Amino acid sequence: MWRSGGDDTTAKKAGARPAPEGAASAEPKTEPEAQPKAQPKTAPRTEPGTAGTAAPGTAPMAPFLRALAVLAAFAATVAFSVVLARLTLEPSAASEPLAHSNVRPGSSIRDYLSQPAFRDTVKQLGGNILLGVPFGVLLPVLMPKTRGLLRVVLATAAVMVLVELVQGALVTGRAFDVDDVILNTTGAVLGYLLIGRRLGRAVHPRRRHWWHRGPRGTSASGA
Repeated sequence: MWRSGGDDTTAKKAGARPAPEGAASAEPKTEPEAQPKAQPKTAPRTEPGTAGTAAPGTAPMAPFLRALAVLAAFAATVAFSVVLARLTLEPSAASEPLAHSNVRPGSSIRDYLSQPAFRDTVKQLGGNILLGVPFGVLLPVLMPKTRGLLRVVLATAAVMVLVELVQGALVTGRAFDVDDVILNTTGAVLGYLLIGRRLGRAVHPRRRHWWHRGPRGTSASGA
């Protein structure tokens, strides 16, 4: 015999109540916590028209101290120029029979090393090297555009080639020697690496130009 809705009728008579919708999920629902929004990092703005700011990690020197350092470097350069002129441009009649030009790199250096007296070797080699040290120390302070190893080498070589040419053409008992230029330039490199590089950066800190900074709205480190 077919019955329609018999089970529902029996449940109602027994007093059973139908379970409300959604009662099967007894666990309470929790809403996810709102995450704080990250603030966008922006690069520091610079005033328009400025060439750049000092590189981080370098404390800028006071203008008075900077001017004093440049003035001291200028005075030292003048004194060095006088000493250089006396050592290289004074005639030496006694050396005239021994003076001869040398355009082959290394030829005079080999002659210096082959001298029997070690003192004479040190005097010739060491003297020419020491003569170039002031270039590497003073140039980065006096002229910031000459900072850098290659620029110091080129400036020193140019000055010493000019001195050697004047020696060979106008000074009695002197001759052009390319090895003297090489030794003088070596001294300038030593002076720059030991003292001149740090001294030049202390007096004239490096500047960060606009092309070294990141785009607007992002930090310089790319974060």
